Amino acid sequence: MRAEQVTDPLCYHGEGPVWAESWGGLRWVDMLAGDYLSLRADGTVDRTSVDERVCAVLRPRVGGGAVIAVERGFVLEDADGTLHRLPPVWEDPDLRMNEGGCDPDGRFYAGSMAYSKTPGAAMLHRLDPSGEVDTVLEGVTTSNGLAWSPDGSRAYYNDTPTRQVAVFDYSREEALTRRRVLVDVLDGEGKPDGLCVDAEGGIWVAVISHGQIHRYTPEGRLDEVVEVPVQKTTACTFGGDDLGTLYITTSWENMERGQDPLAGSLFAVRPGVTGLPALPFAG
Repeated sequence: MRAEQVTDPLCYHGEGPVWAESWGGLRWVDMLAGDYLSLRADGTVDRTSVDERVCAVLRPRVGGGAVIAVERGFVLEDADGTLHRLPPVWEDPDLRMNEGGCDPDGRFYAGSMAYSKTPGAAMLHRLDPSGEVDTVLEGVTTSNGLAWSPDGSRAYYNDTPTRQVAVFDYSREEALTRRRVLVDVLDGEGKPDGLCVDAEGGIWVAVISHGQIHRYTPEGRLDEVVEVPVQKTTACTFGGDDLGTLYITTSWENMERGQDPLAGSLFAVRPGVTGLPALPFAG
């Protein structure tokens, strides 16, 4: 399958697409610009400034609005667009938030990475609806792509430099446990970035530097590849009224402008399966 271009190259580092009916459609971020973008039904795109960095994680809130991971912590957006900045989770200027998602019990996870890409310097954090923040995983390098299986019993996760897709067992009481490898070493130089899960349990993984999205079965078998005419495919999500469109974000970070002419555009494909509604934050 080949993805088709939806927008012009609007982002330097497009990331974190999420579809939510409460938003009226698709949002994704221009991470290093500190903005999120909204795709309207007529194909136009709105841009909203949030912070110096919007670190690729937005999820709808149960009462409307969004929860957003910014450089060193979290922001709550009300349904009317009012922003509430929570206290920073850390002070280290070398660390920033990067990716994550909500669990089936309404808690928001966001992982970090070091600007210096120091191995093992990052963590995976969880924001509870009460506002409390816990560290649930340490020793991470580039935290990416967190999503749950349709029945909520498993969570899929990427620490990009490992070139592996990991899977955890999940329960409300113990959260993420029994980490093991689902996919071990992607082909060639590809590394896993963002991911999402479809209604059949398939795991769709953006393969950064490969210009592809891979679909893996719950057993870890590659059974579909989407070709994207951009080298840096960063993340994907299902959207549309029937959740049957796979939207794909791209980047030209650390490249010369025009080196990859369509980089920074949003792409889409109809893969023949549907996705899952975005799990909301209960806070």
